[in-house]
Amino acid sequence: MTDTLSIRLARLQAHPEVLGKTLRGIEKEGLRVDHNGLLSMRPHPLALGSALTHPRITTDYSESLLELITGTHDRVDSLIAEINEIQRVVSITMTDELMWNHSMPAHLPAEQDIPIAWYGTSNTGMIKHVYRRGLAERYGKTMQCIAGLHYNFSFDESIWDMLDRGEASAQDRRSAGYIALIRNFTRYSWLLMYLFGASPALSRDFLRGNTDALLELDSQTMYLPYATSLRMSDLGYQNKAQSGLKPCYNDLNTFLQRIYDAVTTPWPAYEKTGTHRDGQWIQLNTNILQIENEFYSSIRPKRTTGPCERPITALAERGVQYIEVRCLDIDPTEPTGISAQTAKFVDAFLLYCALQDSLDFSESGFCPESAANFSRVVKLGREPGLMLKQAGQDISLQDWANQLLDGISACSAVLASNLNDASYIQALEVQRGKVQDPTLTPSAKVLQELQSRKISFHDYALQLSATHASALRQKGLTTKETDTATYQAKESITEQKRLESSDQESFEAYVARFHAALKVPSMSKN
Repeated sequence: MTDTLSIRLARLQAHPEVLGKTLRGIEKEGLRVDHNGLLSMRPHPLALGSALTHPRITTDYSESLLELITGTHDRVDSLIAEINEIQRVVSITMTDELMWNHSMPAHLPAEQDIPIAWYGTSNTGMIKHVYRRGLAERYGKTMQCIAGLHYNFSFDESIWDMLDRGEASAQDRRSAGYIALIRNFTRYSWLLMYLFGASPALSRDFLRGNTDALLELDSQTMYLPYATSLRMSDLGYQNKAQSGLKPCYNDLNTFLQRIYDAVTTPWPAYEKTGTHRDGQWIQLNTNILQIENEFYSSIRPKRTTGPCERPITALAERGVQYIEVRCLDIDPTEPTGISAQTAKFVDAFLLYCALQDSLDFSESGFCPESAANFSRVVKLGREPGLMLKQAGQDISLQDWANQLLDGISACSAVLASNLNDASYIQALEVQRGKVQDPTLTPSAKVLQELQSRKISFHDYALQLSATHASALRQKGLTTKETDTATYQAKESITEQKRLESSDQESFEAYVARFHAALKVPSMSKN
């Protein structure tokens, strides 16, 4: 453990109220499927409310890709309780469908038949729909059906005053602190893939015939023997426009400028496609990115936005508010997609990333090195003797993981003490066991199940999804939970209708105003 980490942990230990104000939230994705595991072709269930305006239940890329969103919580246990509640609402409402509880998709129809999410006829809804049409044009529909679990996380403002940062304003200290966290996350996130990756196999159909990079497990299932998370690999996913967009997080302004350049710079192939086909919008523009959220990354700096406000404008003007961890696979063994134990380790991991020294990246050094480490672990993470690069030197995954866990252990201990929750320490020790014995990792367990039971990936995921749905339905909802679900569904439909009836401008004018809202990031210290 470094001197810097020890000093900062001691300060937090003396101020337990600071970590007690840490907030976290979950966004969980999952496809709607029928009881045979085939993608649902039905519209978003009306009984769940409006996907455009519901606060907790929406859709992501596809009309069939549900996204469940919790509020923010100052304790993990209440967070898991809420995502469980939302999951029960969905399971009870969808009596003849299931929510697929795995990151890799169920059996998909032909590419052209995968339905794109529909949000109604309001300008707000149409811009979301057209953006997704653009994703279909650029990346294909199949890849957009992969699901993940996003972990949103923020510290209390006062923590940044305890880290000896030199920035003059509170906003700059906060932003610089989160960017430093993101740099360390980029260095160390391979560890999360080793510990929690749960997608070492997938359905052959998903690859649309491009199976050369994988091995056959059975006639329906492809895999890699040491993979942890094929979801986070580059298998089957290639995009030249984004391949050159690799912003290293040395400071907020540099990151924002690169994203700004990407959302304002035309890409020849997209220019050739154009924004319209047969009189219909097919993408919002022909730039490298249509909007900021099109940039794919394992972590993002975030800031809530106002009406028609662009994300990078909000970040430039008010700084980073929280971070969004985007690399976690859905845990197929958990009805909620994540266990409290996993969430508590992620808390400790993020605290470690915030408190540990965080040197800047150099374009030719640590940033590409970190990307290469991440790529090796998602494809080869359980390979015996796997070597990674640490500051240019070879180091075994096991040795580096143990080094990191020693530092994260100290963070777990402070969280356990400050939050009066010993399970933070237990969560850490479980991860040590996975480093010592790779067969304890989720990816190894998935493969062991497939091989020992001689079952296809599709049948395995379908059985687990059905079991979870049955258990969630059996648990049911309290009267209060039922009333809340009914109210939110009805109010969301009312709000969508209000938006559709109140639009006073054409969609073309709305899109132009949306693009005009983008501002060049101002160049302050951070």
